[in-house]
Amino acid sequence: MRRLFAGRTLIVGVLAALTLSACGTGEPESSATGGSGGLEKSALTIGVVAVPDAAPIQIALDRGFFKEEGLDVKISVEVGGAAATPKLVAGQLDAMLGNYVALFLAQQAGAGKFKVVADSYQAAPDNFVIMAKGDNAAINTAADLAGKKIAVNTLNAIGTLAVTATAKVAGVTINEKEQYVAMPLPEMGAALETGTVDAIWVAEPFISANAKAGAKKVADSMAGPLENFPIAGWVMTDKFTSENPKTVAAFQRALAKAQTLAASDRKVVEEALPKYTKIDAATAAVIALGTYSTSLSEARLQRVADTLTEYGMIPAGFDVKALMAPAAPAQ
Repeated sequence: MRRLFAGRTLIVGVLAALTLSACGTGEPESSATGGSGGLEKSALTIGVVAVPDAAPIQIALDRGFFKEEGLDVKISVEVGGAAATPKLVAGQLDAMLGNYVALFLAQQAGAGKFKVVADSYQAAPDNFVIMAKGDNAAINTAADLAGKKIAVNTLNAIGTLAVTATAKVAGVTINEKEQYVAMPLPEMGAALETGTVDAIWVAEPFISANAKAGAKKVADSMAGPLENFPIAGWVMTDKFTSENPKTVAAFQRALAKAQTLAASDRKVVEEALPKYTKIDAATAAVIALGTYSTSLSEARLQRVADTLTEYGMIPAGFDVKALMAPAAPAQ
């Protein structure tokens, strides 16, 4: 257990150190000039991963919810939450869609102080799956992952937790240092085909794309212990939220409208997906989607913390309340 904590602390600590050395203070700068409608800052850059989890940000843009609040929002597509976190700390991003696993690890390791300003996405069946080459007779179930090279989009994040948990249920212990290979989601299909890796952990649109190319599903990584697992939320630094409360509240109000639409009308999500992902309209109409959250729940965040403790990724007693930003006041 101590080795696990020490290893992860070192990894995230290195990220923090690199960010600090590159950016001086390591904290985002806050605009003190004031923005539209009395906002402290009106122009925001939001980091997202090009997967369905981030649909509400596109919906809010399309429906003009941000403009109604005086915000000028731009999307920056990132490789993953773990890779985007140093950019958030450095102020290159004002907010990001962060997967809770990477976020909690970064907070625990002291890589930054963060606030979840809104919940976003919860897993559903077949949202995140493990795949292998269709003609690979050696890998058919999670029990066959012992000793195999497995691609995930970032290390020490939701992908590694999901695969580790899925394998454990099948009686397999994953050697994280030797088996996990970090690579961008779009590159995983080629790596699978050439044998660089034996299996891949993917979300849409890459599930459908790799299935069309001949890959097969090995396991649903969000079944069993991670069924309906909280995946991601909208994250800012603690410093940004404390220095820009009006901006944060405006962002929360706009996003709340979008989250509610996404939760209640699949068609709205389908229309948004092709605009920031490589999911075409036909694929958007049939892919499995998770649940879009409409409230920030301490219980859901606590489940993430408890699961990470169970797998030795953070110590017991992690304070999820410290991560929760106050809800936006009614306007």
